[in-house]
Amino acid sequence: MVPIGSSSVEKGTKFIETNLPNQTPAPTVYGSYEQTYKDPNVDIIYIGTPHAFHTQNCLDAIAQGKHVLCEKAFTLNARDAREVFEAAKQKGVFVMEAMWTRFFPLVKTLQKLVHEEKVVGDVIRVFCDFAMNMHLESLGPESRLKNPALGAGSLLNIGIYSLTWGLVTLDSGVGEKAQTPKIAAAQTLVDGVDYASSIILLYPDGKQGILTSNVSVKTPTGFCRIEGTDGYIIVEGPAGSVPVSFTVYKNEETEGKKYEFERPGKGFYWEADAVAVDIAAGRTESQTALG
Repeated sequence: MVPIGSSSVEKGTKFIETNLPNQTPAPTVYGSYEQTYKDPNVDIIYIGTPHAFHTQNCLDAIAQGKHVLCEKAFTLNARDAREVFEAAKQKGVFVMEAMWTRFFPLVKTLQKLVHEEKVVGDVIRVFCDFAMNMHLESLGPESRLKNPALGAGSLLNIGIYSLTWGLVTLDSGVGEKAQTPKIAAAQTLVDGVDYASSIILLYPDGKQGILTSNVSVKTPTGFCRIEGTDGYIIVEGPAGSVPVSFTVYKNEETEGKKYEFERPGKGFYWEADAVAVDIAAGRTESQTALG
């Protein structure tokens, strides 16, 4: 990591002290994002600001010819996402949503077993829930978790993970090779903020994904269930963002086969490495999500 761009030098310095105490030499700290975009030593910008600022942050970085890895949720809506991708296309730079979980070895292994080895036969449906009690009633209206203008709500904050588990287990395709499902959805809104979201994905071949999120309750450890013609798989972890194991159960068998995975450190390096590989190969969009 070369520089860190923050809204103030003080905040940037605090970030280094907390997250990079042993990096030598210490990263340069800029008191503005613009300085980071213009730094000639920077090849790629990782954007970790609140959702509402992602579109402008991406566009500003792209305008300076920088590749972009932008934290989920990528933008507040599809219109903004299209604008960012079009800008990146015009500049010939790489851009990707930072969905770190997709790059975990656990997910890679699971995808191989489901799509290539078909350990549970043909997938019929997938259930996934990500819920955590955020105690929104205790927060003020200015909090990003309660302010709709800042991307508040279950869908953009945690529902994106439920959607991701549905996408990676129901379809092996990426980009133009991905299938396009029909979508049905319902939300429970409080003061314009979705406290609960439920989504059904219906694929052309009949597969279904039932994907939910909630900010008032807590998901059990087994947060995802993948059902196929020959068995089912339970994915477990403290949350949908940090899976630690999955177990494959075959039809007519009482004992399953459990796969466990370590996640040394914070686990962002798998995503970072994948992006580096794509950029080194001259790609402008990710091709390694299933690689």
